[in-house]
Amino acid sequence: MEQAVLKRKDKGVERVLIEADAVQQRVRELAAELDRIYVHETPLLIGVLTGAITFMTDLMREMDAELKVDFMAVSSYGDQVTSSGAVRILKDLNENIEGRHVLMVEDIVDSGLTLQYLLDVLQRRDPADIKVVALLRKPKAEALAVQTDLVGFDIPDEFVIGYGLDYAGRYRNLPYIGVLDPAEIEVTKSKTAILSQTPPLQDQ
Repeated sequence: MEQAVLKRKDKGVERVLIEADAVQQRVRELAAELDRIYVHETPLLIGVLTGAITFMTDLMREMDAELKVDFMAVSSYGDQVTSSGAVRILKDLNENIEGRHVLMVEDIVDSGLTLQYLLDVLQRRDPADIKVVALLRKPKAEALAVQTDLVGFDIPDEFVIGYGLDYAGRYRNLPYIGVLDPAEIEVTKSKTAILSQTPPLQDQ
């Protein structure tokens, strides 16, 4: 990145993949498409915490349709750069979705494991229908062929950050989609190793 525009929150970004203006333009286009789909329905938007918060907030503000919102939280990455393959629900829905039109709002579809797991869980609750809108998708040969009705951008198989996406809890407040500098991964691993070797403080 250009040194002249480098800010504290940009440190660790190898390069900008999708500029902030392009992200916002695509969000407006997705909102318009969803308004056409839900012209006669009131969808329940379900955001997948925490990465989808920024996307979902901007998306629903651009939508004209009457809508409701709820959230789920799952765990599959932790502080790693690849999914563990094990998905578990940390926070379930507050709303009953039986007979309702559900719109899953995802930040990124990578392996497809998390999304497929959530769709399986929600389908068993008898909604009228479920659609999926994802800001980003990595079209990988080894990924599951999981349902994605609307996609903002197809991107290369790189670890991306920003616009809600994080690495070890950082970078969510970047306004663009960036690629994480591999050196930052090594720095984080070193810090984690040092902390794990530090003996706990004893009560005096």
